[in-house]
Amino acid sequence: MNQKLMNELDWRLRVFDSLSFPTLILKPDKTILSANQIFLQRHGLTLDQIVGRHCHEVFYNAHTCPNKVCPFQKVLTEKNGTTVMRRHTTRTGKRLYEDRVFSPILDENGEVAYIMESVRDVTRQKNLELALKETEAFLEKVILGSPIAIVAADRYGHILLMNPAAEELFGYSNPFAVRHVTADQLYPPGTASQIMRFLEDAQGKLPSIKTTIRNAQGENIPVDLTASIIYEDGEAVATVGIYTDLREKLAVEKQLKEAQAQLAQSEKMASLGQLAAGVAHEINNPLTGILFYATLRLEGMDHDDPERADVQAVIDDVKRCRDIVQNLLAYSRQSSPMKDMIQLNTLVDQSINLIRDPKLFRNIEIERIFSDEMMMLHVDKNQISQVIINLVINAVHAMHGDGKLTLSTYRNKFEGKAFLEISDTGCGIAAQDLPKIFDPFYTTKAPGEGTGLGLSTAYGLLKENRGEIRVKETGSSGTTFIIEFELYSSAQDQDLD
Repeated sequence: MNQKLMNELDWRLRVFDSLSFPTLILKPDKTILSANQIFLQRHGLTLDQIVGRHCHEVFYNAHTCPNKVCPFQKVLTEKNGTTVMRRHTTRTGKRLYEDRVFSPILDENGEVAYIMESVRDVTRQKNLELALKETEAFLEKVILGSPIAIVAADRYGHILLMNPAAEELFGYSNPFAVRHVTADQLYPPGTASQIMRFLEDAQGKLPSIKTTIRNAQGENIPVDLTASIIYEDGEAVATVGIYTDLREKLAVEKQLKEAQAQLAQSEKMASLGQLAAGVAHEINNPLTGILFYATLRLEGMDHDDPERADVQAVIDDVKRCRDIVQNLLAYSRQSSPMKDMIQLNTLVDQSINLIRDPKLFRNIEIERIFSDEMMMLHVDKNQISQVIINLVINAVHAMHGDGKLTLSTYRNKFEGKAFLEISDTGCGIAAQDLPKIFDPFYTTKAPGEGTGLGLSTAYGLLKENRGEIRVKETGSSGTTFIIEFELYSSAQDQDLD
């Protein structure tokens, strides 16, 4: 029997020594009963040096236990095993983590006779855990701080995450979106399912595509979308979308296209101006000869001559051709304008007085709303008069000789600008014609009634005089053109043209 007990004790001792973790056997008063070989090797001690000593004397070299969270007493009371994490720093400054496992050994009465304490070095696992947490915290900062909208949703479309940029883009707060919003609500009807099909066809990684989202206010927004499916063990568990708002980019592209169109138009008008000058000079001399001989022929004919009407028609058509030539020359003029000082109100009155056809204004009510402020201009009076006359005659024609013509002047002192508005109560300008009204040779009048050079000539003359012209408003109740001039100031004396 004694031999059997000895054999059993020997077997238990060999199992105890073979444990891979440093382990102590402690009495209820915390004195050390035994230690396995790996504990002795780890601490460089012998069994005789530690048996009978308290555990805190070995671990902390202290007379009392400094560890306030030691579960030793709890194990004695509750008779259940437990663990505690301990962190300590070596003399070289290396930080170590130990997982201490306390396991009660009960006697035949169920009382705690001994406590086995195993010390497991978990420094590597703990460092990996800390590194993972740091990585997760860094990724969270990247996502939350990203200026690009990021949205994550689970496999059922429920929102999991919406970073601040996405909150601003979609108009939802992250807590509200997580509780109440699904992915299909972020797009116009049918778009979300279409994107998922694209994702699946692309093996879960969708490169940049242009699509449309819908924000909380129901507004459709063009975006550039990159998306991917998140897999776990080969199963799709979530999706992530990265959105770039394209509104500003598209606005810039639109402005660029408009600028390119304006540049192309300017180049076209410059080329047409050169062409017009050459054509005008080529046909001016023969027109003068035709008009001279036709006039002589008419003067030598009797009043009842049957050919008199034909000759008169020739003269009228030649005069109309001459007017076209004059417009061509004005349009293609490249010489510097002869500028002088003049008050805007005076210039407008003089221009109206130059229209010598009283029948033109027979049923037209003219209203002048002139500002009393000083509005001195430094312009070519003849050129600006030509512009005003052209606009007034166009307005009268638009009213078919019956309506109200309003001429208004005012200034913006802070911007250094003076303005002339010419308003009529005519039929207005059609929307499809509005972008082309300043194009040379473009006209909506019937053949023989207009050349299409009036507004294009006005545009060019105002440019020569540092002015601008545009349609302020138009519709079935009439049209208002606005002409913008630079106000003259004494600072311009050194820069007179």
